[in-house]
Amino acid sequence: MNSPLFERVRGIAADILGVGPSQIMPQSSSENIETWDSVHHLNLILAFEQEFGVQLEPEEIDQMNNVERIIRILEQKLNHHG
Repeated sequence: MNSPLFERVRGIAADILGVGPSQIMPQSSSENIETWDSVHHLNLILAFEQEFGVQLEPEEIDQMNNVERIIRILEQKLNHHG
């Protein structure tokens, strides 16, 4: 996965989680990134909403448990509202 959207998500996630961008991969999640806790998850969601100008629903937020799913949901939101 090497899309412009992935690169933007990777940069935001790396910044918020305090890790190097190379540590953010499609399968990255709270299971394999130690700093990805509930507080950082909320910060990620808020940052994605602000960066991409979308409003995420609670069901979508619940599904955003790894980078690949985050990108999939953001793509749907951007294609639907863009």
